[in-house]
Amino acid sequence: MAVNYADVGAGDRPEGFSDAEWQVRCDLAAAYRLCALWGWTDLNNTHISARVPGKRDDTFLLNPFGMLFDEITASSLIEVDRDGNVLTESEYSMNLAGFVIHGAIHMARPELHFVMHTHAQYGTAVAMQKGGLLPVSQKALTLWDWVGYHDYEGPALDADEQPRIVGDLGDRRILILRNHGLLTVGETMGEAFVWMYRIENACRLQITAMTGGAELQPLSEETLTRTREIGRNMYGPGGNIQVGLEWPAILRQLERAEGTGYRV
Repeated sequence: MAVNYADVGAGDRPEGFSDAEWQVRCDLAAAYRLCALWGWTDLNNTHISARVPGKRDDTFLLNPFGMLFDEITASSLIEVDRDGNVLTESEYSMNLAGFVIHGAIHMARPELHFVMHTHAQYGTAVAMQKGGLLPVSQKALTLWDWVGYHDYEGPALDADEQPRIVGDLGDRRILILRNHGLLTVGETMGEAFVWMYRIENACRLQITAMTGGAELQPLSEETLTRTREIGRNMYGPGGNIQVGLEWPAILRQLERAEGTGYRV
């Protein structure tokens, strides 16, 4: 669900940005601030990106490499083209890994306007485990058919890796980057952000349960199959818990915590 920032006191839109682009910039800046608020940052070493609406199909927005997530604003985001050229005048550069990972998806899947990548604690811990996400919790099972895996090839600095990232994502919304972290995608910022919340939460439960040392309770094949099917239906378009509908409420939480400074 989109939030119309013109209706919620976003202030004056700077010259040079269309209404559509400013809307996307505000959503993207909010996601960075929320990552800082929720403890998902790795200094400035992860990225969230958005396709730039109303322009060419080959440009997207990234964080300025050198700003911490709680400093990012809508106008400070930098625009990057499909060749990795920074189109924005800024004292900051682009993180090359951000371009390789995010550019791969934006260029191959134009309907996925937002891409989110984290190195948060629990998702990274599960990405390091050979078995990956285990089918032992409701949180994991309802996500099961939305999750893919991409093998680690070293720091993502080589464009040659891009087709494999896209292929491993397929038609899913979550990619566990083995030995590295998590990645989610969405048609809206809310969708990509809530997918990240759900997979990080599932990983947190898994790591917590395993740390307790007790044997994990197995589930029957019938239960596994039924729960996976429910997850496909309830989180997908038109589902009763369609992913992303929580976005306006999440923004209200952000603004209660720190105001509307991200919208400048």
